[in-house]
Parts: sequence; C-alpha cells; structure tokens
Amino acid sequence: MNKTVNINLAGTFFHIDEDAYGKLQRYLVAIKKSLTDPEGSDEIIKDIEARIAELFSEKLKSPTQVVTLKELDEVIAVMGQPEDYAVDEELFEDAPKASKKSRSSHKQLFRDIDNKFISGVASGLSHYLGIDTVWVRLIWVLLTLFSSGTFIFVYILFWILVPAAESTSDKLKMTGEPINISNIEKKFKEGYETVADKVKNADYDKYGQKVKNSSATFFDTLGNIFLTLFKIFVKFIGVIVIIVSLSTLVALLIGLFTAGSFGMWGHGDFVDWYQIVDTTNAPLWLISLLTFFAVGIPFFVLFILGLKMLVNNLKSIGLPAKITLFIIWVASLVGLVILGVRQATETAFEGEVMIEETLPIQSGDTLNIAMVSNEKYEYDAHRRGGLKLKYNDNDEKIIYSTDVRLIIRSTNDSAGRIVLNKRAESFDYLHAKSKAEAINYGYQFSGNTLNLDAYLTTDIDNKYREQEVEVIVYMPVGSILYAKNNTYSFHRNDSYYRDILENGDEEKYLFIEEGNTRCLNCPAEEKEAWEDEVENEHNGNTEAWEEEVEKDFSGEKKKDSITITDNIN
Repeated sequence: MNKTVNINLAGTFFHIDEDAYGKLQRYLVAIKKSLTDPEGSDEIIKDIEARIAELFSEKLKSPTQVVTLKELDEVIAVMGQPEDYAVDEELFEDAPKASKKSRSSHKQLFRDIDNKFISGVASGLSHYLGIDTVWVRLIWVLLTLFSSGTFIFVYILFWILVPAAESTSDKLKMTGEPINISNIEKKFKEGYETVADKVKNADYDKYGQKVKNSSATFFDTLGNIFLTLFKIFVKFIGVIVIIVSLSTLVALLIGLFTAGSFGMWGHGDFVDWYQIVDTTNAPLWLISLLTFFAVGIPFFVLFILGLKMLVNNLKSIGLPAKITLFIIWVASLVGLVILGVRQATETAFEGEVMIEETLPIQSGDTLNIAMVSNEKYEYDAHRRGGLKLKYNDNDEKIIYSTDVRLIIRSTNDSAGRIVLNKRAESFDYLHAKSKAEAINYGYQFSGNTLNLDAYLTTDIDNKYREQEVEVIVYMPVGSILYAKNNTYSFHRNDSYYRDILENGDEEKYLFIEEGNTRCLNCPAEEKEAWEDEVENEHNGNTEAWEEEVEKDFSGEKKKDSITITDNIN
C-alpha cells in the first residue's frame, strides 16, 4: 500500500501517492536545472506549477481522488521532458539554430491587457481571429458609428465577460501556443526583456529632478485626492448596483415560481385573465421562464460588475459559464420576440357587425336616453373600458367590459332609428367578424325612453379581442332629446364621430336641428349666446332677430308643433 501525501501546488491542494510525489519532485528539479538563465527562474517555475495544477484538476474527477503515477505521466507527456526544451538565448535570435515543432493548442478568447488601448478587447480578438489589431479596432469604430453607438454596449459586455490574460498560461492560451516548459520560459523572458527595455530607456534625469523638487507637487497631491474620491464614488456605485440587481433578481425569482406555478396547475382568476388576453397559446410557465432569463441575466451581470467594484481580484465565473449565459439570454430574447410578433398579428384585422332598427320617434316627440347597469356586475353606469371577469346568472365565467360608445346624430327621415355597431379584432377579417357577432349587448325602448346597456359581455372562450359596441341614435329634425347625467362618460367623443350631443348638455331639453341642437330650457347666459348666433344669421337686422330670439327661446314659435314630454325615469 502506497502512502498518500498532501501537497499545495500553485495554491491548490492535491492528494498524491508517495511514488508520484517523488517523481514530481525530481521532474521539477530537472526543469529548474534545465533553465539556462537564472533570471526569473522562480517565476517560470511558478507558472509551470500552475499549469501542472490545472492539468491535475482537469484529470481528477473529484477533490478526494489521489494523483497516481498514471495521471502524473499524462501531465508530463503534455508538458514535455526538461531535456527536450533546453531553452537558451539562441531561441530569441532572428535565426535560431534548431527548433522543435510542437502541436498548436486551441485558442481561447482573452483580453490582451499588455497591448490594450482601453481594456484589451480588440487586441484579444485579434489574437483569437488571427487579424491585425489595427483592423479589429477600425472595425469596432465603424460598427459603433453605423449602429448609432449600440456597439459601445457590446464592447462593455465583452469587457465584463471576457477575462484578462494575466498569467503566462493565459497568454499562451490566447495565442494558441502549447503550454509547455519551453513556451512558458520563452514567454516569461519576452516579458522580462520588455520590462528591462523600459527600465533601460527611462528618463532618469527627469525622475531624479522630480525627486529633487520634493517628490510630489501640489497637482500630484490634488490628483491623488481626486483619485481617492473617485474610488470612493465607484465603491458607492458598486453598492447601489448590487442592491438594485440583487433586488431585481429576487423579485424575478419570486415571480417565476409564482406565475410558473399558476401556469403549471392552471387554476385561479389570474390564469383565466392571462388566457383571455394571450393570443400565442404559449404556457404561462414558459413565458415566465423566458422573461426571467431575458431580464435576469443582464441584472446578474450587473451584480457581478458591482462585486468587482467592491472586491479586488474577484475570481471570474469562467468563460464557459459566461458563454452559456450569453447563449441562454439571446435564446430568451428571440423567444420573446417571436411570441410578441404572434401576439401582435392576432389583432391585425378588425371585423364588425351592424344591427339597425327603427325607433318610433318623430318630429315633435321627446326621447329620453339613459344608460343602465346590471347590479350583478356593477352598480353605477360609467365607461371605463378594459375588461373584467364576471359570473353570469348561470354562474359561468364571462368577459365583461364597459367599452360602449354613444353617438347622437340628426336625420331628415320621418322616424328615428338606432344602429348597433359591434367590433372585434383577430388574425383575419372573418375570424374578427365572428368575435364581433359573439358580443352580447341589448337595449329597451318603452314610453319614449331608451334604456341602453352600459356594458357588453361575451363568452370567455372568445378571449379579449378589443371588443366594443358603438350605439348611434338618429333623431329626426324637430324632435327633442333629454339625456340623463349617466350618459356623460359614454358620449365623450371628438369631432370625428359627428356627435351632436355635447358634454354638459345632459339633463337639458335639446331641440334637434340639422347637424346641431338648441337648448330649450337653458339659463339666461346661454340665451345670450343663442342671440348672438341668430343675429349673425340675420346680418344685423336687429328687429328681426330680436323677435325670433324671443319666440324661439320662450317656445312660442314651436308651441303649436312641439310638446315637451317629461318621461324621465
């Protein structure tokens, strides 16, 4: 039985058997000896250990699994033997004497922070796509201009989701080079030489003079103050972002389970209301899930961004998780757009059904009009529009709406008439017409009084398709109209409807003229307005219009032909 040793390799703990541990130690010692340049050898060994730890983690199925000689040999096969990668200065000349071909590794998308202009997104994409960085940056600028700035948000999304290439292994993955001993040493030396060149070319006189002149000027101090305030502001914004995003996510989660459970079990008025409004026939739980992902994922990204504002060196959730979330988010948006289009096309056509009947009202008669509500549904008669779910006399669920419009018009016919115009919408004209025919609406005429229903109903299976009823009452010229106060909200119409009953004319006797009405019992101030109108008609003939005003307003002129009958209920 082999003993097991616990080791810490690049910050990760592994269980390794004694034989594998001995071989790993000899392997690392041999690598260190093969490094020809002692400069930076410790950093190179750290990067190699980090890569070995990464390979161990990929091969172990559980944290409690023990690393054996089998796993170690597989890792060494990937990393290579020390004698195969005796890297010296010749590797960095223009024409190396010898080089060993190695398999190219799969590229991964990182942000190249060593060659960044803003955040390294463009330079990282250039490595991944194999395009020069200048062209990638130019494409970003053009896309931003042509999309009216939309690609700025895409850039920010890349900035948030794509990790930066900070370690040597990340930089090798970014360029697609194999992560082995040779490339790790080579990459480190390249970075080391870059830093050395910067130090070599530094303007020491400038910095020396700055030190002489007391290390920090007033403006440097002021800049540090502003930088500190900016950091505090960023932390404050991070706290707000976390609170808002977390609250939204919790609300979405509660909504998902609440609405989703309703949709699964299919009970309650909420589900009925959703079904009569929905035209897609998609289950409620599916729409809830799509909405949760479409809205929740951006707020989850904001939550991570807020954490990054507060916590330095926050560990990334990983590129696979980011790509998965992005794909789910796009799929949810596409699904909601498809359902939205289906919902919109369901009401693309309007159908109507007209019913016309004669009213026994003639010139000289008085017609009283009132709106009547059903106390089973609602006590007062008022036009509110929209819809409600009610139970009829048979205890069956129906759609109830007060979307009823009243229009009064004059006619030269000898008798009046009433026109009921029922309307509804659907995906084609015939289907919309059938929805209109299914509207239940009624009225009663008795003793010169016209009682109009203040509501309409339809079966719940017809669903809500903007059902409405337009009631047009044609009054013969010379007849009199008396509208009760409860008709006010039903005839609030603009000039398009050619309604001669004005708001404010309720509870008044209105003499019907052609295309107009004249009040017969209005106060004195309204009489003065009528005098002005008659004067204009007589072109300033004072005697003529004064005589007519007196006769018209007092009713003497029409006394023989018009009888005002008060049959108001």
